[in-house]
Amino acid sequence: MSADLDAGPGVVPRVGPPPASLPRPGDVPGVDVARASDGGARIVVVAIALVWHTAIGLPAMLDAWSGLAAPAVVGAGWLVVAATGGYAGVRLLRGARPPALPLAAVLLAVDAAVFAAGGREHLFTAANWVWGTLGWFFVVVLWGRRVPWLLALLAAHSLIALAALLGHGATTPADLTRYAMYVYGTSSLPTAVFTGAAVIAALARERAATAASTLAVVVERDAAERARQERRAQLALVSGAAEAVLAELADGRADPADPLVQRRCVLAAARLRRLIAESDDVPDPLLHELRAAADLAERNGLPIELVAIGTPPPLPVDVRRRLVDPPTAALAEAGGWARLTVVAGPDEVAVSLVTPEVNGPEATGPPSHVQDDGRVEHVQDRDGEIRWTQTRWRRT
Repeated sequence: MSADLDAGPGVVPRVGPPPASLPRPGDVPGVDVARASDGGARIVVVAIALVWHTAIGLPAMLDAWSGLAAPAVVGAGWLVVAATGGYAGVRLLRGARPPALPLAAVLLAVDAAVFAAGGREHLFTAANWVWGTLGWFFVVVLWGRRVPWLLALLAAHSLIALAALLGHGATTPADLTRYAMYVYGTSSLPTAVFTGAAVIAALARERAATAASTLAVVVERDAAERARQERRAQLALVSGAAEAVLAELADGRADPADPLVQRRCVLAAARLRRLIAESDDVPDPLLHELRAAADLAERNGLPIELVAIGTPPPLPVDVRRRLVDPPTAALAEAGGWARLTVVAGPDEVAVSLVTPEVNGPEATGPPSHVQDDGRVEHVQDRDGEIRWTQTRWRRT
């Protein structure tokens, strides 16, 4: 029916912009929830790394400064790690992932230099700050990436420490035992935090996606129920539009040859056609419903010109009914010719019908009257030759 109603003789092309495109679907809700859930974890990790580096590593290094084999190298390494961690932390807190590969290479290079420059005496002291600090900076640099990356960096860190032990000759069972304890103690907590944050973010994303799916099902169910109620209401309107006149015809109380009865039938048919057109999915429902009434008039032999200027805004069904019903009723009684005009803007829509005056009882009555229900204004005027009907909606 849509193709039949949207084009036909006597229709002037609409002046105005094309219908707006449909909005694009938003991002998956789980993504935003996951980002929000690990925002606090990012702050905690960056704070641990920087505080540990400055509050524990720096005082210990300064206290043992004179006993270090190459204090300048250890101090320079501390500054490089602080700068690297600060850069990575700022990017992470702003929501951007740091460049993992170059920063990890810098950290491993500093790791090897500090182990070599600290000397054998400070292999297992707090002055050798890379033991406790570097693992947290690995977490900052690799945040948001897969856990195996962190395990690989911690393994490289352990191998560098083992090479330092062998290079300094610290190969006694006690030294190797302390080495194993240090590797476990300084790697387990960063690994647990990194893994836990990844798991929490994944769970938050999954739960948010589940909640969004559940909500979508509820929304679809409610929409289906509303559509069912609207169909029932529309069916009642369609039945009521023709029920009275059909009952009179069936009972013999109405004469099919009577012009008044014929006009009532035409009006009922026009209303039926408009009500059916309400359910069509078209870009411009108002013009489509008017075209339904005009098409029926054309089929009954009435020359009609339909002119549409502008693009009507989205209107509720009840407003469209109030705009269309009076011109439809007047069109059903028209004879000779008709001109139907729609002028629309963002805040106002006017529908006007001009037809020759009808001879007979229908033409009697006051010359003009105005009806306003607060949403749609209906104006009708007659001068004995022309009948003018207009409905107008204004945004309030």
